[in-house]
Amino acid sequence: MTHDQLIYLFLCLSVMLLSGRLLGEFFRKLRMPLVVGELVAGIILGPTILGHYYPYLTEHIFTTKGNIGLVLQGITSMSVVMLLFAAGMEVELAIIRQQGKTALKASFVGLIIPLVLGFFVGREFYHWFGENNSGNILVFSLFMGTAMAISALPIIARTLMDLNLFKTKIGMIIIAAAMLDDLVGWILFSVVLGMMNTGVGSWGFLYTLGFTVLFTLLMLTGGRFIINKFLPWAKRKLSWPGGILAISLGFAFLGAAFTEKIGIHAIFGAFIVGIAFGDSVHLNEKTRDIIHQFITNIFAPLFFVSIGFKINFVANFDLSITLVVIVLAIVSKLLGAGLGALWGGLKLKEAMAVGFGMNARGAMEIVLGLLALQAGVISEQLFVAIVIMAVVTSVMAGPMLQYLITGEMKVGVSLKEINPLSTDD
Repeated sequence: MTHDQLIYLFLCLSVMLLSGRLLGEFFRKLRMPLVVGELVAGIILGPTILGHYYPYLTEHIFTTKGNIGLVLQGITSMSVVMLLFAAGMEVELAIIRQQGKTALKASFVGLIIPLVLGFFVGREFYHWFGENNSGNILVFSLFMGTAMAISALPIIARTLMDLNLFKTKIGMIIIAAAMLDDLVGWILFSVVLGMMNTGVGSWGFLYTLGFTVLFTLLMLTGGRFIINKFLPWAKRKLSWPGGILAISLGFAFLGAAFTEKIGIHAIFGAFIVGIAFGDSVHLNEKTRDIIHQFITNIFAPLFFVSIGFKINFVANFDLSITLVVIVLAIVSKLLGAGLGALWGGLKLKEAMAVGFGMNARGAMEIVLGLLALQAGVISEQLFVAIVIMAVVTSVMAGPMLQYLITGEMKVGVSLKEINPLSTDD
């Protein structure tokens, strides 16, 4: 990089962090997730606003082209891998086992119905969602199903904590079901992206699916055992917390490199490694918190702000597509998770609470959409609709849960100290 390019890069990173944090805090005061402010910061700095009125600044500083764009792409790619690692650490396999049949049924039906409805809508109305889709109807339809099915574990957990519902029976059912949804959802999405790389023939599909399942099983059995045995040694021999932080992220990047090598997206490797680390009894809460704070307060804002640099949100906003995506996401998840909870033995009001709790999409839905956009699976209009849907479903989860459980509704349940990851999963 030239001398001037280095100056522009450091200016870009500085403005991204400062604007993302300040606007995030502003929206937090409005009882909205921090990620909303970070997205708005990116929209302001990108082609939507600043690039429209002052194209020189966007071209030289907030750019996705040339050497600066290449470095930013590397930073944001690293950031999203770290985000998925932190999200994986939220998955507690013991909680899933404890909640048994009710959580399993809520998760299963809450995954199947959105998946089927999303797949059907994507297949039947493929061309209506935009002209810039992948050209492969099967891959696009699978993405739509996955996008409707996946939940946002971190914001669900944060919302339940704010409502003092986390340790209740209904709270544990929601959390366990959301954990299963996250695990299965990211496996499905990794297969979808793998199909883009290996082809959609039967052998290409089986190759991708086989490696995905094999890696998951090995990491959650043998890999989890090795990490659990290794951590006590690391705590004794390495400085705290730097040693554990370096070791955990080192394993996350190793997992990301491995899955990228076998044709599955790097984020999946980091996610599964995160589950294996998070499940260890030797990783205490203080260490977890340090890892989360490091990732979600430095790298997450850079990632979410950078989203606004990629497309013009005003030019690519389509009201009809946005409304269809929002309605489809809400109806499919409420219907699926609600019916699953009823099947699991809960009462109607409790089942509705499970549905609204699992309806929160958040940051992970935005990650899902961005990766699909970069892979050419979806159009820019659909990506904008997915971002808006993720924000809407995340914001509405708290008030609806509060109303169904307590009979009261406060718009914008307190999301104190919520971070970008917790905002959306």
